[in-house]
Amino acid sequence: MSETLALLKDLIKRESVTPKDEGCQDVLAERLTKIGFKEERLNFEDTQNIWLRRGDSKPLLTFLGHTDVVPPGPLDRWDSPPFEPTIRDGQLFGRGAADMKGGVACFITAVERFISNHPTHKGSIAVMMTSDEEGIATNGVVKVVDVLEKRNEKIDWCLVGEPSSDKKIGDVIRVGRRGSLCAKLTVEGLQGHVAYPEIAENPIHTFAPALKELTEEVWDKGNNFFPPTSLQVSNINSGTGAENIIPGELEVQFNLRFCTELDEHTIKQRTKAIFDKYDFKYDLQWRLSGNPFLTEKGELIDAAHTAIKQVTGFDTLDDTGGGTSDGRFIAPTGAQVIELGPLNESIHKINENVSVDDLEVLSEIYEKMLMYLLVTN
Repeated sequence: MSETLALLKDLIKRESVTPKDEGCQDVLAERLTKIGFKEERLNFEDTQNIWLRRGDSKPLLTFLGHTDVVPPGPLDRWDSPPFEPTIRDGQLFGRGAADMKGGVACFITAVERFISNHPTHKGSIAVMMTSDEEGIATNGVVKVVDVLEKRNEKIDWCLVGEPSSDKKIGDVIRVGRRGSLCAKLTVEGLQGHVAYPEIAENPIHTFAPALKELTEEVWDKGNNFFPPTSLQVSNINSGTGAENIIPGELEVQFNLRFCTELDEHTIKQRTKAIFDKYDFKYDLQWRLSGNPFLTEKGELIDAAHTAIKQVTGFDTLDDTGGGTSDGRFIAPTGAQVIELGPLNESIHKINENVSVDDLEVLSEIYEKMLMYLLVTN
């Protein structure tokens, strides 16, 4: 059994449903401190974070990952227990296999081999891990970055091991992500009997025209790097459950995935302008999950392209699709940030899995990137 596969199995066995870590970071710290990494725990509330760094000089290459996983869902729908790593037909099954314990295992073993072969490499290597990525992400990387910024400890290159690949390992890298802005709207009405609508006010009815306009709004046309901004309503709740009562309140949750053509302030202004056209009382609360970011062509993207070509023989595609990642907290510091990891087809699904062969390919790609950035470049 390869080192990468053995490590991944160990990590999957640990039921680290967000925001739990269940000893995963201890395993990584034990391995990396043996090869010269200094360990620093930066825990906040129920979230465990670790910063492991080897070297004090520039440039600083950081591998970023998370040890938490999403809940497994109905256990009886799994073909094998989600926290008992099982190999079938060349695939390793288990919660977190692809998102993202697979990427973590690959970059840990790549770092170990690289340091064994190049103990006097230039610059520094760091590993940043959190147990709060799959949750609300308020006590994880965002707070670790704040600590680093306050002491002026700057990351030059950040490689996120999130599952970016599409059909085969390394065919897609994420060089940016859309922003994510969440909204919670409360519309005030007046509860009453359905037989007497003249002395009640139905918030569903009063909000309906605004909802139509909101969902039909063309926010922008996108650009060369991002698709157009999209808005999706995720929850609508109103009523008491009784069929003869006009509800007194309506709650709506919606989310915008926005590109670099927009900013948070503009979205809020335009949304308010839509609502204010209509006659209803409302309260609107916003939560910014992350701003869009884009890494321009540079050493990190060059390293990824070169390494993937050397290992796989094909060219990779730069892309900005998908959801958000913790890279959104690193990019504003000025670091170059990309995501490169396993196939994303099974993430968050029942029977999540990763190819055993892909683990070795990905670990080799990471090692080649280390060579490119910290030895030959």
